Amino acid sequence: MQIKLFRKIAEIPEKDWLSVFPEVAGSYRFFAALDRLDFRQFRFYYLMAYEKDTPVGAASLFLMDFQLDMGVRGILKRCTRFLKKIFPRLLGVKTLFCGSISDRGRIGINGNPAEVLDAFVAAMEELAKKEKAKAIVFKDFDPSYDRLMQRLLEKGFLRQKSLPSAVMDITFSDFDAYLKTLSPVSRQGLRRKLKKISGSPHFDLEVTNLVNKEVSREMHGLYLETLKKAEIEFEELPRDYFAVISREMPESNRCFLWRLEGRLIAFAQCFVSGSYFVDYYLGFDYAFAHQYNLYYLRFKALLEWCMSNGMQAYEMGQSSYEIKRRLGFKFLPLSVYARPCSKLSLPLFKFYHRFLTFERFEPLP
Repeated sequence: MQIKLFRKIAEIPEKDWLSVFPEVAGSYRFFAALDRLDFRQFRFYYLMAYEKDTPVGAASLFLMDFQLDMGVRGILKRCTRFLKKIFPRLLGVKTLFCGSISDRGRIGINGNPAEVLDAFVAAMEELAKKEKAKAIVFKDFDPSYDRLMQRLLEKGFLRQKSLPSAVMDITFSDFDAYLKTLSPVSRQGLRRKLKKISGSPHFDLEVTNLVNKEVSREMHGLYLETLKKAEIEFEELPRDYFAVISREMPESNRCFLWRLEGRLIAFAQCFVSGSYFVDYYLGFDYAFAHQYNLYYLRFKALLEWCMSNGMQAYEMGQSSYEIKRRLGFKFLPLSVYARPCSKLSLPLFKFYHRFLTFERFEPLP
């Protein structure tokens, strides 16, 4: 088996990658788009495993400074944010991840699973040593990988529950049928919110797979507004992210844009893969968000689009679990597997690993 490491996915023949990696929207062209963007937080890498000339494994990697205050909230969070303005690298630990910055973790394997995973771990160890990373992490893998990831536990990795993803199976034909699947309390609450929306001004909705640079920057402004309100420090997207994504993968990308008298007040950037719909990024103008219940306006429009376009599942990602539970989403458990690069730091790593329980700051209902 031969393992090859690449800095750009364009260095890998697309047919090689697609012959191994799972069939999802966030695949070759998605990573190609990320490579074209100026991410200050991340450096991307890609692994391919070959037996002779046949691809048998594929994985995406990224290197970043993991923030040790990720699990902190409230006053302490404000204190650490203030300190990081003065000392930007104070709480950052350089970490090498296997997975995606904004999606579930996935590895493509066509060969012997144990051999491919062992080879990938060895390649990550070598890269981490070269980049002086302090830890190796396999990020947000769903239960379908449990059997494979058991091998990581045998290699000294620690397993941690991550924030689950919210998924809804679409088994209903229209919105009224969907409402009947909710509990009486949830149904009544949603109807009240939708009734309030019906008395609001008219919002113009545009659904498009292509956005230009100007619209992309409008979307990015709303995205930053939403990001600032988040308790959890997610990735910060470059300003032209939405334009580049739409140009690189128009067949998968769907942008929903809500305008009020020409002004963009909300958006959803989503991916379609077959009959699977993934709600990736959102943004609101908070001068209007609460007044007009834009979160529920957005959800209703997306769900109706899914039903009209033959989608069978709707994934809404991580966070805001109580709202999503009331809307009828189920929670898909995800796991993180982590190991320090130095055995000397293992006791401290284990202590911090116990502290970093995501359910402490985004508890499931």
